[in-house]
Amino acid sequence: MTGDAVTEPGLEARLHAVQAEVAAASRAAGRDADDLTLIVVTKFHPASLVEDLARLGVRDMGENRHQEAQEKSVALADLDLRWHFVGQLQTKKAKQAAQYAHAVHSVDRERLVDALGGAIAGTGKQLDVFLQVNLTQDPGRGGAAPEDLERLAEHALGVSGLQLRGVMAVAPLDEAPAASFERLAGYSERVRAIAPTATAISAGMTHDFREAIAAGATHLRIGSAITGKRPEPR
Repeated sequence: MTGDAVTEPGLEARLHAVQAEVAAASRAAGRDADDLTLIVVTKFHPASLVEDLARLGVRDMGENRHQEAQEKSVALADLDLRWHFVGQLQTKKAKQAAQYAHAVHSVDRERLVDALGGAIAGTGKQLDVFLQVNLTQDPGRGGAAPEDLERLAEHALGVSGLQLRGVMAVAPLDEAPAASFERLAGYSERVRAIAPTATAISAGMTHDFREAIAAGATHLRIGSAITGKRPEPR
């Protein structure tokens, strides 16, 4: 496959441009870009674009719609890819998601923790999970309330098969990203006080990954800066 040509116009140039910006932002923050995981979010894009990304050496793919993630993971099962589920996940879909996902970044309630744990019980699979924190004042948005973080972390630690990696958040639109990610770094410290190995921070998208890197993000979720304009929803 590595010898095949990439068919998506401009994809390679966009990927390399983002990789260069990630490297520059890492240097500015006194960090090593090799310590960061770049997850390319391919929402609404066809499986052929994921194949092109794989040809370019990308292995970490992100999806935030369960049906789309499931379809792509089945269609591309022969590729050596790591699937990151980064959207809101219904508890009733947890069993299916656990079959293809290597990591779920949006764990925000105990019922979802239990559902994911139950889905992999007895399989020997280890599933990486990130606790999503709601950084807004709107309780209707995705993510656990900050005051519930410790309880949720302790619950996740007690479920066999789940590997608590750290925290995740989306920066609010009405706040400077740097300030949002500084708060997230503080929440990460609180989780690490309970789970010292949960050092990962999933933060930063196309418009704010530089600020996320400066604040200590380890997993970047970047879509359109690499994939280009999204097609219309299917």
